[in-house]
Amino acid sequence: VGQPVLCSWVAPVQRTGAQCCLWCNTNKACVDYPVTKILPPGSLCKLSSARWGVCWVNFEALIIAMSVVGAAILLGIAVCCCCCCRRKRRRELDKSDEKEMREREERRMRQEERRAEMKSRHDEIRKKYGLFKEENPYARFENN
Repeated sequence: VGQPVLCSWVAPVQRTGAQCCLWCNTNKACVDYPVTKILPPGSLCKLSSARWGVCWVNFEALIIAMSVVGAAILLGIAVCCCCCCRRKRRRELDKSDEKEMREREERRMRQEERRAEMKSRHDEIRKKYGLFKEENPYARFENN
């Protein structure tokens, strides 16, 4: 069954491991823990005076400690999730930025090709009608 638990503050009472000790400091009694309830009812013992298990664990301290540990675990999980999401988003942005740069460069190259094509077409038309601008014969003569 288990080792007996000794609740020995005022009235030593031995409980077996199967029976949970609930020590009430107000009436100095060690009673069976009401296992159907999570917290001991106020009619049995005030929460601030209730001790649990080994008869020295204060219920209020236990609840506060468990809340702090639970909150720390939840906070840790939330931070991990945020970090993972940020990394994933950064990778997606890097890929999309790279794709955008590639597309921009392709558009620029196509635009330059179109400009060169249009310039050659316009030059042909100017030649055909004699409007082609050649080097200015009256340009300034430079002495080197």
